[in-house]
Amino acid sequence: MAIRLESSWKNLLKDEFEKPYFKDLTNFVRLEYQTATVYPPPKFIFNALDSLPVDQVKVVILGQDPYHGPGQAHGLSFSVPEGVALPPSLQNIYKEIESDLGAKRPISGNLEPWVQQGVLLLNATLTVRSRQPASHQNHGWEIFTDAIIHRLAEKKDHLVFILWGNYAQKKGAFIDPQKHLVLSSPHPSPFSAHSGFFGSRPFSQTNQYLIKYGQDPVSW
Repeated sequence: MAIRLESSWKNLLKDEFEKPYFKDLTNFVRLEYQTATVYPPPKFIFNALDSLPVDQVKVVILGQDPYHGPGQAHGLSFSVPEGVALPPSLQNIYKEIESDLGAKRPISGNLEPWVQQGVLLLNATLTVRSRQPASHQNHGWEIFTDAIIHRLAEKKDHLVFILWGNYAQKKGAFIDPQKHLVLSSPHPSPFSAHSGFFGSRPFSQTNQYLIKYGQDPVSW
């Protein structure tokens, strides 16, 4: 797994690539791609970072695993490529956008327009075996993505961190709420969306905060 990465991220994370855990992770992921069906396609492993330079990040939405079905994962949390059916969690995200902002519900599940406006769509684990959710957890990805969150939280001011579900909330527990806006709620999954995700209004809260600190709101 060659580390071809957008230059600002490569600079921010350069010491991570030399650590033993990352070398072990690289060997594990390379072998997985050689011996199993793994998502996303290799060119999209670092898509969340490659698509958005560090200095343009305004919002971080933290996911857990890539989608594990054929054609769904393209390296952006909660997003699917153009033309792919909307997964249930994304359908619920769109319902909340409609309720929160009064905006028309999008048809496409491709969230690249969010990325272009400064939204980092980061999964905690960047690869997964086909049809085996969580299959690449605890092999080092979480250490790497923790480093991303730590460095963003340290080096930047007034970011918005959107943490849906217990997993994301634990991962973002160290973020200073005096320095950044941290929005936590249940996950948009059908199993938990009615327990507090619906009605949590993360999108309007994000935009109010961005405007307060002189940044353009996101057109969700």
